[in-house]
Amino acid sequence: MSAPKVAPQIEAAEPDRVWFRFMRLHQRMLLQMTARIRTLGLSIPQFDLLSTLTEREGISQSELAERLYVTKGNVSGLVDRLVQAGLVERRAIAGDRRSYAMHLTPEGRRLAEAGIRTQRDFVASTLGKMPGPDLAELDRLVLLWRDFARAVDADPAS
Repeated sequence: MSAPKVAPQIEAAEPDRVWFRFMRLHQRMLLQMTARIRTLGLSIPQFDLLSTLTEREGISQSELAERLYVTKGNVSGLVDRLVQAGLVERRAIAGDRRSYAMHLTPEGRRLAEAGIRTQRDFVASTLGKMPGPDLAELDRLVLLWRDFARAVDADPAS
């Protein structure tokens, strides 16, 4: 007679171990996406900027910096290079002589859309293989972790 099956026990996870696993996974995914985006002739920051403009074209460099979580100086240099490459245009904003609206050129839009397809394919081949309930639970946990991080930002003493 065989022994009865016992449900596997879930071990308590240590926050430090989970943190390192998450960071290593992030680094692996970033390296994999970087290689895929490079085949389009783009860096990850360039792709981030172009894909952001597909969501909301005509925003200022300041708004772009906020959306990308980088400094205005970083965005300025990045936009300069993308303008030189013929992928982004700066257009004057009526009534504001200091700011410009950022717009994609047709080639910039084509590359942004190709990058978005590349990203969707990568996500489908990795995260997309996760069963629906597990994906929903992961989403719930990531949002919870994000909320904890936001709370620390709001109150650095915590």
